Amino acid sequence: MHMENLIGIIIAVLVTCVLLIVSNSFFRRILKDNTRLPLKFLHSTVNFIIIIIGVYTVLNMITLTKEFSTMLLQSSTLIIAIVTFAAQQTLGNIIAGFSLSITHPVEIGHKVRIVSGGSIVAEGIIKDITIRHVVIQQYDGQTCIVPNSLVDSSVIVNTNYLDRVGNYLEFQVGYDTDLEKARSIIHGLLAKEDAVLNKDVRIYTSKVTDNGLLLKFTVWTATIDENYVVCSNLRENIVQAFLQEGINVPYQTITVTAVQDS
Repeated sequence: MHMENLIGIIIAVLVTCVLLIVSNSFFRRILKDNTRLPLKFLHSTVNFIIIIIGVYTVLNMITLTKEFSTMLLQSSTLIIAIVTFAAQQTLGNIIAGFSLSITHPVEIGHKVRIVSGGSIVAEGIIKDITIRHVVIQQYDGQTCIVPNSLVDSSVIVNTNYLDRVGNYLEFQVGYDTDLEKARSIIHGLLAKEDAVLNKDVRIYTSKVTDNGLLLKFTVWTATIDENYVVCSNLRENIVQAFLQEGINVPYQTITVTAVQDS
């Protein structure tokens, strides 16, 4: 072995070691605050590529192994091309997983709604994010496994980016209703809900229906969980208060008349 080749091998080994140290140091800092699996996978992939390039460089400098390294590279290229073609969907999910890791549109514990093509794919709390899929526990208790590529290409409604959550409530009253009295009852019940942020909300008459007038307003709370509870309480309590105060709450009735054969 010539001295030049020996020096080249030493340099190649040193460069490989330095690159591995830099890679480990870089990812150690990132993983210190973010232990998500896609970043760990990326760390392993980068180190693997560095080692492969280092080994190939060293083998290519040794006369006895130069021809072998060239053949190995050609074979590896063909194998990689075949594997890449056969695993396009899986690779797409892995790449999308990296994209989700870098852009952070969602995190574990976030409450999200995934919408694709105008349809809701899944809605609930994110329980896990892997290199292939996102695990979403829905509010009905079921768990959805959504591929990363679908999440990355869909509209993501993330309520964790909001400082408050709003929901519309509507109540229909009869035409003979004292609207100011009805509004006063609603405001009184809103005041009793500690989680409501807009207790002095304006209550509008949003629609005139066949049966009466439709009163509509928005309830704002700090979290989506609080909003579900508050809106449930208000629906029950407002209807009950209306009935107690003699406010007509219209509802459809069906009259069935029996016809006797003559």
